[in-house]
Amino acid sequence: MLVWIIDEEWSDYDLEREILTKIFPNIEIKRSTYDYKEDLENFGYKADGILCQVYADIPRNTINRLENCKGIAVYGGGYDRVDIEAAKENKIMVTNVQGYCAEDLADYTIASIYYANKQIEKYAKNVSADIKSGKWGATSVDRLQNRISNQTLLIIGLGTIGLAVANRAKLLGMKVIAYDEFLDEESIKKLGFEKVSWEEGLIQADYVSVNLKGCDENADKIKYDSLKLMKNTAYIINTSRGKVINEEDLIRAVNEKLIAGAILDVIKEEPGKVGDPIFECENILVTPHISYISVESFRALKEFAINNLIDMINGKKPKDMVY
Repeated sequence: MLVWIIDEEWSDYDLEREILTKIFPNIEIKRSTYDYKEDLENFGYKADGILCQVYADIPRNTINRLENCKGIAVYGGGYDRVDIEAAKENKIMVTNVQGYCAEDLADYTIASIYYANKQIEKYAKNVSADIKSGKWGATSVDRLQNRISNQTLLIIGLGTIGLAVANRAKLLGMKVIAYDEFLDEESIKKLGFEKVSWEEGLIQADYVSVNLKGCDENADKIKYDSLKLMKNTAYIINTSRGKVINEEDLIRAVNEKLIAGAILDVIKEEPGKVGDPIFECENILVTPHISYISVESFRALKEFAINNLIDMINGKKPKDMVY
């Protein structure tokens, strides 16, 4: 039996070997980078199952070449680089991993709210210049902000991750409102929050947490017309998928001071290139897709993906089946 790992993110696969060899004692595990064309011809076509990183392209021509594959288990929530239709045609199951890092993404979002509210980096960077110009204390502050407990957070997408963010924000005393196409007013009320329309939510929000799936239906969900509705003091925080926000419109809205700024852990084209406009906009902060990372999330991510693969190889319906 052969399990093929396609990945460039991690340096070891000890956990994969530990878990898989307990279930399949004679298993062989091989790894390839994202440039795996030669490996596909040499051994990959024989794989009984594939573990792949979210950045690995698994197109139709790869899937059609697989002779024994029972399942493709993606290390993460995104599976847009796997040709799902081709997998269906070849009777190959596909899984992602859902909810494994909700706590980590919630921590990142709350940290972003504090970052935007307290402006610690800006004040620290300007302290020498302020001293030279005689500024200290209140004279260094160019704009007063309300306490976080007196501000409003809009959650766009109140799923597992959105709910984790909402619960943390509620503990801070924030007013939390939610826009969700799949939950009615009563369901959101039972969770302890207020359902709002798209327009109402954007108008009210001091911060917007984007927690939508990266499906085609959500591409460019947030465009210039939506950003125009927001307060000029508001920030948008995205830990979902870059394609959800129209980046050209976001840059325009920030430059025009329609909103105060954005904190993005995801962008449309990852990893992007030095000099891309999204990296050059002064009030847009971009981090390199690290919001989900912790010791605990890495282990959970691997365990869930491996167990999904085991179920698929054994002909069972896995926990996180995409189709």
